[in-house]
Amino acid sequence: MQAYGLKTHIWNNNLRCIFLLAFFPVLLIGMGTALMLIFLGLQGEMSTQQGLYYALDTMPRTAPMALGVAGAWFAVAFLGHQAMIDLATKSKSVSPSQEPRAYRLLENLCISRGITMPRLKVIDTPVMNAFASGIRTKNYTITLTRGLMERLDDEELEAVIAHELSHIENRDVRLLIIAVIFVGIFSFIGEG
Repeated sequence: MQAYGLKTHIWNNNLRCIFLLAFFPVLLIGMGTALMLIFLGLQGEMSTQQGLYYALDTMPRTAPMALGVAGAWFAVAFLGHQAMIDLATKSKSVSPSQEPRAYRLLENLCISRGITMPRLKVIDTPVMNAFASGIRTKNYTITLTRGLMERLDDEELEAVIAHELSHIENRDVRLLIIAVIFVGIFSFIGEG
């Protein structure tokens, strides 16, 4: 897939992401089969070849169940991802009166780009960091740390906010959230 300009790079990246995301259910079914083989091996009632045949024979019955559980996990995470992020980071939504400087910079950048303004959240920590999150336009969020806002001047803070807005515009955050949900499924299975 040769890319010649920025748009073709974006299209190629999106195409690769679709292939990657389509591969996750296949990987999930493979992990389910492997877990079944491990379980059968621990029982010790079958030989390796018999266990492999049994696991492959039961795959058509267990695959829909595994995909259903993964689908339910995905639905919960898809709908509640922002609440989980807020709990993990202890971020708080801010209003224009609470953070006028950061809010003004974000608003000006959104107006200049012609995009819907995401919510602004702040984490009370001296660490310098920022990130964007969200899957749909109505729940896109840019989160800044207090340390970042205190140490950077307006131009530097505007550059950080613009960088995070580019993640939203290019839908990087959507892909990241979806990938994290799938990886969470696999890590949960691995820890179990």
